[in-house]
Amino acid sequence: MMKRFFYVLFLCGMSLLSVTLSTCGNSGGNPEDPDTPKDDVDTNTNVVISEGAINDIIGSFSNPVEMAALINDLGVPFSKKFLTPTDNADEYDTNFKKSIALGILSADLGYLNVYNKTSSVVNYITVIKRIADDLKVGQFFDFQTLKRLATNNENLDSLMFLSVSSFHQMDQHLRETKRSNLSVLVVTGVWLEGLYLATQVVKEKPNDKISERIGEQKNILSSLTGILKVFSKDKNFADLLKDLQELQTAYEGVKITIVQGTPETKIENGKVVVYQKDVSIVDISQEQLINIINTTEKIRNKLIAL
Repeated sequence: MMKRFFYVLFLCGMSLLSVTLSTCGNSGGNPEDPDTPKDDVDTNTNVVISEGAINDIIGSFSNPVEMAALINDLGVPFSKKFLTPTDNADEYDTNFKKSIALGILSADLGYLNVYNKTSSVVNYITVIKRIADDLKVGQFFDFQTLKRLATNNENLDSLMFLSVSSFHQMDQHLRETKRSNLSVLVVTGVWLEGLYLATQVVKEKPNDKISERIGEQKNILSSLTGILKVFSKDKNFADLLKDLQELQTAYEGVKITIVQGTPETKIENGKVVVYQKDVSIVDISQEQLINIINTTEKIRNKLIAL
């Protein structure tokens, strides 16, 4: 029950991101609206990011199981210090900052949701709604359906399916309007905050399974840096890429071996879904883990202080 941490963390974030963005559904507007901040990100009109590039990253987060079981099994209590504070949200005044923050705060919502911190969730939703309004991406999410699914744990698979579907629509829209760079930043923010939360949990309570999941992120990191290079003519992207390449250096000695398993077929949402039961064998030393923890913390704290 504990081997799917990052995908579920990602989807918890994207699920709640979907719910939050949907509250802005009537404010979608034209992406060329002059009120949309564009001062900091080069749209790079000659750059085309395929739908598959983003989908491959999302799909590589592993298969879903309940994150709550993982956290509960570890017995790690809720800690507010793990979260990105919302006090400085007004300082996210450019598209680059807003997109990164949208991803980071959404991952934090997933963490809050696990612990049923309703009062804090409301605060985070309020901030994320404001950011989403600014980025004009709220028209792709079915708020009522997602809200209903989010309140019923038995519908977790449906919630995750609909959340990813909604995100793909947003990603397609951003690509069509030459803003795929923003989609990349949201995904990067979700992933990085997920890694940060995992590393903070393992600091509080060392656990081999979590350490292995942290080690598995080496492959996703490689995919992210590959996409970020496409936009590296933009200084903000170049700086972010440099930071993530430092994290890649921390991961260099980590070895991942994939052992193929027997596929399993299930019916979900009226569709046949095939799960490939591959097993990752991760070789990560304590020294490597500490280096990854420290580097992740430095990069994440730098980003939330933008």
